[in-house]
Amino acid sequence: MSTQALTPAPPVTPLRRLGTAGVLLLALAATVLVAAVHVTQGTSSVGALDLLRLPFGGSDEAARVLLASRLPRLLAGVAVGVALGVAGALLQSIARNPMASPDTLAVSAGGYLAVATAAAFGLTLPVPISGGLAFLGGLAAAALVLALSAGGRTGTTRLILAGSATALALGSLTNLVMILFEQQTTGLFAWGSGSLVQSDLDAVTQLGPVIALALAAGMLAGPRLDILGLGDDTAAVLGVNARRLRLWLTLLAVVLSAAAVTIAGPIGFVGLCAPVIVRLLPSSVPGLHRHRSLLPLSGLTGVLVVLGSDIVLRAVLGGQAGVDVPPGVVTTLLGAGVMVWLARRYRDVGPTRQPPAVRTGAVRSRAGHLAIVVVCAVLLAGAVLVGLLGGDTWVLGGDVANWLQGRTGRALTYVLDQRYPRVLAAVLAGAALAVAGTAVQAACRNPLAEPGVLGVTAGAGVGAISLLAFVPLAGIWSMSAAAGTGALAAFTVVYLLSWRGGLSSDRLVLIGVGVQAACTAVTVLIIVKADPWNTAMALTWLSGSTYGRVPVQLIPVALALLLVLPLIVWLRRDLDLLALDEDTPRVLGIPLEPVRLAALGGAVLLTATAVAAVGVVGFVGLIAPHAARALAGGRHSRALPVAALLGALLVSLADTLGRTVIAPAQVPAGLVTALIGTPYFVWLLWRSRAGAR
Repeated sequence: MSTQALTPAPPVTPLRRLGTAGVLLLALAATVLVAAVHVTQGTSSVGALDLLRLPFGGSDEAARVLLASRLPRLLAGVAVGVALGVAGALLQSIARNPMASPDTLAVSAGGYLAVATAAAFGLTLPVPISGGLAFLGGLAAAALVLALSAGGRTGTTRLILAGSATALALGSLTNLVMILFEQQTTGLFAWGSGSLVQSDLDAVTQLGPVIALALAAGMLAGPRLDILGLGDDTAAVLGVNARRLRLWLTLLAVVLSAAAVTIAGPIGFVGLCAPVIVRLLPSSVPGLHRHRSLLPLSGLTGVLVVLGSDIVLRAVLGGQAGVDVPPGVVTTLLGAGVMVWLARRYRDVGPTRQPPAVRTGAVRSRAGHLAIVVVCAVLLAGAVLVGLLGGDTWVLGGDVANWLQGRTGRALTYVLDQRYPRVLAAVLAGAALAVAGTAVQAACRNPLAEPGVLGVTAGAGVGAISLLAFVPLAGIWSMSAAAGTGALAAFTVVYLLSWRGGLSSDRLVLIGVGVQAACTAVTVLIIVKADPWNTAMALTWLSGSTYGRVPVQLIPVALALLLVLPLIVWLRRDLDLLALDEDTPRVLGIPLEPVRLAALGGAVLLTATAVAAVGVVGFVGLIAPHAARALAGGRHSRALPVAALLGALLVSLADTLGRTVIAPAQVPAGLVTALIGTPYFVWLLWRSRAGAR
């Protein structure tokens, strides 16, 4: 009996009967149908019947609305969907990683920063030059992320963390530009989540051919990309230069992403969703997953995602929502769901058992550790003093001494009475975030994690910004309660979704990043619906600012520190063992999940109160614990006090710098910490890159 007789025939499914050409035609028909529905929506009263009458001499009003508004919006959606769908498919194939996309590789963030910077300086650039700027920004971001993650092949977690950190830093720079140049960048906040509103067809007609040529070039390289999927060694044997092919296809993906950003801004996660949806189609269809079929199918699926999101948005919130609310909010929510599904589906989604290596400092004597604590405390005291002295009005040390004794004049008393709550807010929030980061890194067994990665910070931001937008006169305790509720809800979702026969630390991080993206999209939705033209206040708060703080706002974060610090100290030995591996704590009889839940719960409380006090401040929960371990060693009894002091020192210095460098204008403290933290994070990833390989 031959071997062929023993091989079962593939099941005959409806898609298999259609074949690859039939699937492509079916996707094209679905795209035409969705486009027909899309063109009937809008703010005017022109409906489907009015548009159907146009070939037979319909009204001039219907023709004007179609040509001036609806057709440009439709074509922009088609161009962006094709560009992002194909770019995502290329990046996933290059990195051999299902979570690679223009968003997770920070390509869109780099392009957005370039376009926003040009707008801030009042430059009205032609579409090709604007697209070139977006290309350069996106290329630089993608090159950095791929270099830090070894092309994405060292694990999904490393790729996502590198991309998230880079996107956060670029987003911080973009927010800084928009805050400093508020008038020149009016409306860019909503556009930063993707907007299909078009005043004419110039962008689409000029960049459409570029997208078509890039798609054709990708399909031309399809057979070599199929061979690349077999592995670099096999590709080399078959005559394919893997490194050169990756370089050219990465450039192609960045060109597509830059074109999409230039047309409609960074519409989130389309490049993640579209290829994943195509790859879910049954492999029984011959040739369906080969790149000459995969790329155009991903492009058509991207169009369906973009236009479908726009249709749902306007159907649910009304026609005006198509102008006010970016459809990127809907695509980001969809993409976050896909990302969570991928994280749950892939049981081994990264180097879980061997997290990125981190060097800890040598074990020091008690006297040596005490000396480090004293030095950190002295530096913090100096930072507090400089914070009291510095600002738009500088005061002298003698003025501070007199103020403490109640002997200053009215002007200096007013200045210092306004300044000291800001200094204390920075110190308390920094300490809280550092302790929270220490707990999160131990519980996740990943030194590259922080509270923001678990969606806690973004969840707290949703709660607080909701109250800020809809109840602007709400009290301090209401703000803390709203932030705490948002943080707790986000953490609960992340924890429950991460549980799958146990809690994988990598799965926890990846799902946290997905929930973080969803919460960020919801925040954008709240801001643009509440007041789309006054985003400076929300941007400042979302970037972390101590402006206008009063002493009573500091009570919640102080109470949280008083509650959680003793808990973490009590759990210090358990956390030492938990940071090693999963097996050692179980062998020693430590209740693993209760300890992990207690540590993460304390981190949630600290993060929520810190966000309520000073807004969203990033990277402190990453930098301070890692620097503390480098100075004091890996034991939590030694690292915890040093981390708290370093976190307070970092935020205090960031706040003082933000208040003084461009006084009387101010840079939010969260932007300063992000700009300081990103180079450190990049160095940390680069140093541990060899170990990850």
